[in-house]
Amino acid sequence: MKENKFTERQTARWKQFNHKSYAVFCSLKKEVNIGVLAITTLAFANVECVSAQTETSHQLKEYKLDEIEVTGSRVPLTLGEAARIVTVLSREDIQAAAVQSINELLKYAVGVDVRQRGDLGIQTDISIRGGTSDQITILLNGANISNPQTGHLTADFPVDMNDIERIEILEGPAARVYGTSAFTGAINIVTKSDKQSHAAIDLSTGQYGLFNGGVRGNFTKGRFSNQLSGGYSRSDGYIANSDFSTKRAFYQGEYSGKEADIRWQAGISDKGYGANTFYSAAYPNQYEHTRKYFVSVQAETKGKLHFTPIIYWNRGHDRFELFRNNPASWYTNHNYHQTDVFGTNLNTYFKSTLGKTAFGAEFRNEGVMSNVLGKLMDEPVKVPGEGDHYFTKKDNRTNISYYVEHDILLPRFTLSLGLMATMNTGLDNKFRYYPGVDVSYRLTEQLKVYASWSMALRLPTFTDLYYESKTLQGNPNLKPEETKAFEIGTKYSSHVLQASVSGYYHKGKNIIDWVKYSSDDIWHTVNHTKLDNMGIETSATLNFCELFGNTSFLKKATIGYSYINQDKVIGNVYESNYSLDYLKHKFVAQLDHRIWRNLSANWAFRWQSREGSYAIYEGMKKVGEKTYPSFCLLDLKLSWNTKNYLLFAEANNLFDRKYYDIGNIPQPRIWGKVGVSYRINFK
Repeated sequence: MKENKFTERQTARWKQFNHKSYAVFCSLKKEVNIGVLAITTLAFANVECVSAQTETSHQLKEYKLDEIEVTGSRVPLTLGEAARIVTVLSREDIQAAAVQSINELLKYAVGVDVRQRGDLGIQTDISIRGGTSDQITILLNGANISNPQTGHLTADFPVDMNDIERIEILEGPAARVYGTSAFTGAINIVTKSDKQSHAAIDLSTGQYGLFNGGVRGNFTKGRFSNQLSGGYSRSDGYIANSDFSTKRAFYQGEYSGKEADIRWQAGISDKGYGANTFYSAAYPNQYEHTRKYFVSVQAETKGKLHFTPIIYWNRGHDRFELFRNNPASWYTNHNYHQTDVFGTNLNTYFKSTLGKTAFGAEFRNEGVMSNVLGKLMDEPVKVPGEGDHYFTKKDNRTNISYYVEHDILLPRFTLSLGLMATMNTGLDNKFRYYPGVDVSYRLTEQLKVYASWSMALRLPTFTDLYYESKTLQGNPNLKPEETKAFEIGTKYSSHVLQASVSGYYHKGKNIIDWVKYSSDDIWHTVNHTKLDNMGIETSATLNFCELFGNTSFLKKATIGYSYINQDKVIGNVYESNYSLDYLKHKFVAQLDHRIWRNLSANWAFRWQSREGSYAIYEGMKKVGEKTYPSFCLLDLKLSWNTKNYLLFAEANNLFDRKYYDIGNIPQPRIWGKVGVSYRINFK
């Protein structure tokens, strides 16, 4: 792979991931804004990193510039050419943060709303810009792992934090690239592609019987590289019925050839957890067991015409128990669900005198078997591994999409035009069209302005369509959600300071939600007539090492703020369960500094204020309604970092606040954790 050097325009590329098919957000022609997240950077200790003590200022500056831009699949553009901003959470940011899971890590992304129902990402709703967890696409190395049953289960990641190279976050619709589920944004998790053969172990423990352990290994020979990792986590729980046990395994391989690069991956995630009041505060003794399998293969050819095909499959198992024990007399059976998703995507791009052009097609089939979701089956099918229980219902739908994009590139100006045509068998088998336009102008080498307009579609989940229980009623006649999104912003980027300000307006139609029409009503799924989100985001990162040198006490400071205002026409709704509970204000700040020799500290502060309310219960009877109170949280992580090992101690919620992300589920109070990572390299 050709390495990009520091040019006169000071554009630079990721050394390891340049033109890789899994660096997917570059296909959007977006600018990567490292440091916009309120996560600070801690020097990562491995053999690929140069020691800060021995590195000159010029070497350190050039090294950082080499990691400012992620380029990749469909139409890669340089830093100066890009139009929209993609925020990147780097490997160093991940290691510095006082978190133990991907879900918790995303809490410090200023435009992301993370609503946990338990610690360590046990069950999490992740949304972007006032949307819901069903309205985003989550990808693993460019392969879509979103769950068509419900967004509640999409964040069951088969990878561990220590497997990750970076996380890319695109805010705003991306339908013309990622299809119907990228309604308000997309998150791509990119795992490490380590060329050094090695073995590593990670161990941590903490309060509430917490244990988290994992092993990793890599073997590289010639053009082939293979990596394998596995892990186990458990806790007694911080409140009643919040215990959990999780297992995960992940394998990835890579072949770098003269004509093409090929990459393959497979993962398994298995979780069992007490679900205290997760989906209804009237039933505090719930329990859930989920299992996810995932496989994908992708490639990229080399030459003037680039082909980047990908094929993937994932299966999800879900057993939900409304009563973990002592069930009510009317309770007859648990809920059993199995989803299967098969997809393939062929993208092609090339350069010409007219600019850069990409085109392609995507096929995605989603199916479910259940005893609750879908249409009645002719013959029941036995539930795998669950004794004498049967699936009695099923449904299946296929989405076919075609897209084209073209980029006109001038010295200071970029115009990007794209169109997706999509048809789904779950609707009317007719094609619908979703265009998008991105434009940017570079006022100086450091300062640019940009604007974008796009449209997107999102189909109902199988839960939205079919779920029925004593308190819930789905609607098989739901219409798909639609949105038109506008965004304008500016970004400044230099060695010392990176800052951005953006404003957006998402005009939503037929937005899907679960609502009640009276206090005595059950929950129904409906389409809101109108639900518009308007907001602003701003962030800034100051790199002290660029100002004062590599031995500076202060390393980096980051702040970010987002504001959302909602305009809605929802009819005679008494209570909303998802769409109207949005994060109105969010402020994040982090400070990363040295203490002594290899000892560093990371302070992370977060303030949130949420619109909406939740029900108060006494036993199984509702006795009132309470608005979400705002809260402030402070986390601290201390790290001793050397070439071969890392020691850390962290404390979350240092203020010992009682707070709620969602519903009646109190989040953990102060929680201390300690851990160690050790790595040995082989020749």
